[in-house]
Amino acid sequence: MALGYDRKLFILAFDHRGSFQKKMFGIPGDPTAEESARIIDAKAVIFDGFTRAQTEGAPAGEAGMLVDEQFGTEVARKGLADGWTVAMPVEKSGLDYFDFEYGDDFSNHIEDFNPTFNKILVRYNTEGNASDNAKSLAGLKRLSDWLHANDRKFLLELLVPGEPHQIKAAGGEEQYDSVARPGCMKAAIAAMQNVGIEADIWKIEGIDSREDCEMISEQTRSGGRDGVGCVVLGRGADDAKVDHWLRMGSGVPGYLGFAIGRSIWWDQLKGYLDGSLARDAATSQISANYRRYIDVYNAG
Repeated sequence: MALGYDRKLFILAFDHRGSFQKKMFGIPGDPTAEESARIIDAKAVIFDGFTRAQTEGAPAGEAGMLVDEQFGTEVARKGLADGWTVAMPVEKSGLDYFDFEYGDDFSNHIEDFNPTFNKILVRYNTEGNASDNAKSLAGLKRLSDWLHANDRKFLLELLVPGEPHQIKAAGGEEQYDSVARPGCMKAAIAAMQNVGIEADIWKIEGIDSREDCEMISEQTRSGGRDGVGCVVLGRGADDAKVDHWLRMGSGVPGYLGFAIGRSIWWDQLKGYLDGSLARDAATSQISANYRRYIDVYNAG
């Protein structure tokens, strides 16, 4: 299977696990059966918003969803059975480095679900903790090799948190984010590529300038990786910020679309859970938010 992906891709992401149960439900440890049922129901609301969007004008051939096995098994299986593009996470939630959610059994879980994309989230800064970075590179190389040996697609979400000295040198968090982080992202991607970690699609934090989007895309496609793509992630930001990031990426060669989660469904789920928003209203608003972001990206 050739490396990369060759069409637009608009992913509604709701694979959140540890942070989701803590921040949305206030559950700090392992959830009880009753608590898990509430979380599973919340994921089903998001899924219903996604499927509703397809009936309300979202481009079915370009739409996709990202959902986890822990709380989203039922909707993942339904989405796959119905022919949707489905991505599922492989990483253990909440770590500062990459590790497999199911340890050495990761391949059996992938084969059981057979998702369209296998996704990982990793925090990686080339100037960060050397031990954590080494663990991440080893695990990612193992996963990358297995996926491509078994003709499976790899979606790699890269977060590059600033190190204290980088933030200080940039003049603060905001300046690091806007000015310094793109260069750190390029270095992180190159470091992974240099050890043989090959993503089909890179899930990229929002970038404030088109020139930096072009720089990142060029790095992901360097060395003959002409088919590799990028999608923009939302980081839970407000509409104005996400809209700007989408416009910066739209039209850049190699950029394919987005993978946005909380910005689409957070407030709607809050309303559904506290009873201020009926389920139908919540799914309607999720559908509308998702479709609006697609329109923003396509308008460029």
